[in-house]
Amino acid sequence: MDEKLSRKRHLAKTITWRIIGTIDTVLIGWVVTGDPWIGVQVGGVEMVTKMALYYFHERAWFRYGMLGRKKNES
Repeated sequence: MDEKLSRKRHLAKTITWRIIGTIDTVLIGWVVTGDPWIGVQVGGVEMVTKMALYYFHERAWFRYGMLGRKKNES
């Protein structure tokens, strides 16, 4: 996979996964506290921080994940 395409794919995966995860976090925050606004606040902060962490994790995995493997094993 070429570098430009992989970056776009990783970014798309990051965004779609965060949408799913953030909805989950908002609902859990709402259920636990009984206040939907707290769920939204926690979900908003969580969305930004985890999206950045996931993107950099995905980039590192793409770049260094093949270390120690032979070319034909991938």
